[in-house]
Amino acid sequence: MAAPVIRVDSLTKRFGNVVAVDDVSFTVAGGQTVGLLGGNGAGKTTTIGMLLGLVLPTSGTITVLGEDMGRHSHRVLPFMNFSSPYVDLPQRLTVRENLTVYGHLYGLDDLAGRIRGMARDFELDSFLDRPTSKLSAGQRTRVALAKALLNQPRLLLLDEPTASMDPDTADVMRGYLEDYQRRSDATILLASHNMLEVERLCAQVVMLKAGRMVDQGAPSALIARYGRRTLEEVFLDIARDRTRPTAEAAQ
Repeated sequence: MAAPVIRVDSLTKRFGNVVAVDDVSFTVAGGQTVGLLGGNGAGKTTTIGMLLGLVLPTSGTITVLGEDMGRHSHRVLPFMNFSSPYVDLPQRLTVRENLTVYGHLYGLDDLAGRIRGMARDFELDSFLDRPTSKLSAGQRTRVALAKALLNQPRLLLLDEPTASMDPDTADVMRGYLEDYQRRSDATILLASHNMLEVERLCAQVVMLKAGRMVDQGAPSALIARYGRRTLEEVFLDIARDRTRPTAEAAQ
């Protein structure tokens, strides 16, 4: 069996006396979309930051595409990308200028053609030459997602990829992600509070609470394990400590 694209072993991150991520371990297989779920403060964003090499772990290891991120992140970062509506692109630059800067950072060929394609796919044409500061929240999210796919990454890390989008646009973006994964066999780690989005896109789910991993499995398996109808109900049960799976079902 091929090595997983992501392997996280006993990952811990402390900020002073605060334990943001507490002894978390999981793997993500190649070509799979995995959801990273949890309430605010569960450790999702910190975990993604460590996967990107932006945050140094207190302890534990992260292996991405076969490389130790603590020692050789430069070997894999060209094959990764990231999107979050909470990380602003340079506000004074236009959308086209932002995409051009990031395209040069990745050393892309035919960058102008690539930007035209992304503008078409993400419906950016009407504001491609508008300063990023003048965009709506939903438009900024689309630009961030277009930026994340500009280099056609093998590993895509997404934090709330459809935040602030209207339902129609969000549905189109999810369809694009599904199609991109089928075409490229990319691996996606998705942090989201939209449980319908997670049920649609994710083959597996990792549940975090207060920095610890409390459960994992396929969405359908988690729904059956907790005796619920939807993943949102499972999420609420875990967040509120209302019920736990039986010992037999959890094995």
